[in-house]
Amino acid sequence: MTAATPLQRSKALNLPNILTYGRLMAVPAVAALLFWPEDHWSRWFALAIFVAAGITDYFDGYFARLYAQQSALGRMLDPIADKLLVSAALLMLVADETIAGNHLWAAMIILCREILVSGLREFLAELKVGVPVSRIAKYKTVLQMVAVGFLIAGPAGELVLRGTIGIGLMLLWIAAVLTLYTGWDYLKAGIEHIVEKGTP
Repeated sequence: MTAATPLQRSKALNLPNILTYGRLMAVPAVAALLFWPEDHWSRWFALAIFVAAGITDYFDGYFARLYAQQSALGRMLDPIADKLLVSAALLMLVADETIAGNHLWAAMIILCREILVSGLREFLAELKVGVPVSRIAKYKTVLQMVAVGFLIAGPAGELVLRGTIGIGLMLLWIAAVLTLYTGWDYLKAGIEHIVEKGTP
């Protein structure tokens, strides 16, 4: 195995990638803080880290374009960091019953879509087919993050803004509907390429 060159190391440690690494580190931090759901300070700290991680999601792409620092590593890690952050938060919110009852379906739709899209992206990558992120998919991601943010605040947020959990659940359902729509787009793209590949 050859040692990484200074150029390769610099690409791995450029500003956009460092922001992405920070978002990855936010995943266990948010999950750990949500282990104490009745502690309002714990929820506020979890929300602060979640919001900071969400902000870096915008700035890592912005700086990558601004300084021409796009890299294969960044393109791989960026969506992984987003999915891990949202998925971990949703699982913890289900565990503490902030998301419960019929609202579990919204969380399940979002999680299943993320698994489906990850599998399709891997399949299409083998075919050297790229699937660009649509504008609706970007709206879905923002809405999803806002919904999860409200739910992380949960009971602590209710003391500041009555209906915080209700707002979060409503936004979660809207995000789930957009998730189904964008997931179907990815699935159609995958099916089309499977059919083309199988056509003699």
